[in-house]
Amino acid sequence: MSPRFTTRPDLTGHFGMAASTHWLASQTAMRMLEIGGNAFDAAAAAGFVLQVAEPHLNGPLGEVPIIFHDATSGKTRVICGQGTVPAAATIARFEALGVDQIPGTGLLAAAIPGAFDAWMLMLQDHGSLPLATVMEPAISYARDGVPIVPRLMKSITQLQGWFNRAWPENAAIYLRDGALPAEGSLLCNPALADMYQRILDEAAETSTDREKQIAAARQIWKTGFVAEAIDTFSRTTRHLDITGQENSGLMTGDDLAGWSATYEDPATGVFCGKTICKTQAWGQGPVLLQGLALAKAIGMSDIELDSARFYHALIEVMKLTYADRETFYGDPNFIDVPLSTLLSASYVEARARLISDRADLTWRPGTITGFGYQVDYDAAANMEIDKAALLAAGIGEPTSKSQASEAVAGIVNGDTCHINVVDKWGNMISATPSGGWMESSPIIPELGVCLGTRLQMMRLDPDAPDALVPGKRPRTTLTPTLVLNDDGSPYLACGTPGGDKQDQWQLAFLIRHLMYGQSLQQAIDAPGFGSSHWPNSFYPRQAEPGKMSIESRAGKDIIADLRARGHIVTVGDAWSEGWICASSIAPDGQLSAAASPRGVQAYAVGR
Repeated sequence: MSPRFTTRPDLTGHFGMAASTHWLASQTAMRMLEIGGNAFDAAAAAGFVLQVAEPHLNGPLGEVPIIFHDATSGKTRVICGQGTVPAAATIARFEALGVDQIPGTGLLAAAIPGAFDAWMLMLQDHGSLPLATVMEPAISYARDGVPIVPRLMKSITQLQGWFNRAWPENAAIYLRDGALPAEGSLLCNPALADMYQRILDEAAETSTDREKQIAAARQIWKTGFVAEAIDTFSRTTRHLDITGQENSGLMTGDDLAGWSATYEDPATGVFCGKTICKTQAWGQGPVLLQGLALAKAIGMSDIELDSARFYHALIEVMKLTYADRETFYGDPNFIDVPLSTLLSASYVEARARLISDRADLTWRPGTITGFGYQVDYDAAANMEIDKAALLAAGIGEPTSKSQASEAVAGIVNGDTCHINVVDKWGNMISATPSGGWMESSPIIPELGVCLGTRLQMMRLDPDAPDALVPGKRPRTTLTPTLVLNDDGSPYLACGTPGGDKQDQWQLAFLIRHLMYGQSLQQAIDAPGFGSSHWPNSFYPRQAEPGKMSIESRAGKDIIADLRARGHIVTVGDAWSEGWICASSIAPDGQLSAAASPRGVQAYAVGR
């Protein structure tokens, strides 16, 4: 592929830019800008539309990490929209149920929903438009319908039997009297529309002030009819999950009432003169900071772009950083994460010396005195998987079609969502909503949506950094990125779906763009690749030693070279790895945006 070839133009302009994993969300964001809103209004409106347009990838009862730069204050912050473990969800409770691994479907694995309150917190403090204006597009799409895109259709098709057999609440929305809808037909969710409209109506009764209405909406969600519906459904219904048991949930109204989205500072690292901002180590985001530091340490800039050595080097970098993720990362409110050591020059240089011209097939986390957890890698690598059962139950958060164990990771070629927005004032947002997707658990009829299964990312081992503990955040894979110039001004927002591959795909994208000078769209369109060497973050947590996937466009010679180096290579379709969206501000103030053509769904818009 020519280094200047792109599937789409890099959009440029001066007014505003939005890029997301669904064209309806991107256009919704742009509408908010056109009517006078700012990037915060735009991102929130798009986030609510993604819940309607991509219900197989996220929902209101899921979660969202948000990284933003506020042009007024000049500050870059993280909003943690990752809900915590419910009070009743203890290791002892799971042991009493005879469950030795947190399941990937059903009610047991639900964390406290975080997405709604996170969007509302951002709107309350940084938005400008009335709440009804921001939520109107999502309500309209839920009531009048959104087109069923191919990936949503694939998910519905593969879940048809499961919905009819075990979760009739889901069948009531996504099937037509038990039969499949037509691809491209309109999917309506009147219960979701009614829920959001009722929140608006009740909030409007409390005040005419914008901020007070949003505060009221947050309280209605936490202690009003939404919380009551979740509490009642979780306590009084039992549904089949992957354990083979019919289980009720562990969520209560008290859990919802006691949790709020919070602000925190990002974890940061410097690469090519830019400051890269990620979530703290309650998410996997710092693996990107480690990966960029390692790439610099091994002399990445001297390696020919998109050569076999380029792919090999980054795969080996990923193996080391993700081994550290499994060994050290967890909620910093509960454990000490040695992040400063992991990002230190001496540690990075020592890790860089482990990378050779050959693929390493072993498990090599770093050693830091007083820290770390002994991962049972052999058990993860030799796991026996009932793929038919996983396919039937819609397990996990999907990664890519080219991954050899697609049935282990999920059932749909795609997962999660992303939205980034930049406005003419210099506000910038990067957000990656996920969880509460339709295949995760039974739908709560009064709300039209289901709880998430984020607890599946935690271990039932009290010594693990990601051990299940009430009040703790799961170590999520959701990992938006925001890049700053050396003066602290915003430069770039990006992100992608992809589970464990999110920071792999972003690593290659940022290196291609920042180090090699490719445009946003060129770096997005370049051949995608990734590894599944470490334990997957999603049930059943399988590892695939030495295995990597790469798009066929990389070419036969490069693929042969990678195999000769010892990689176990799975060759995927030409456009199967990575769904990155990006928006940026140039030093002269010009705005840009780009989106991946993979999946034929993501779009960038702007002017």
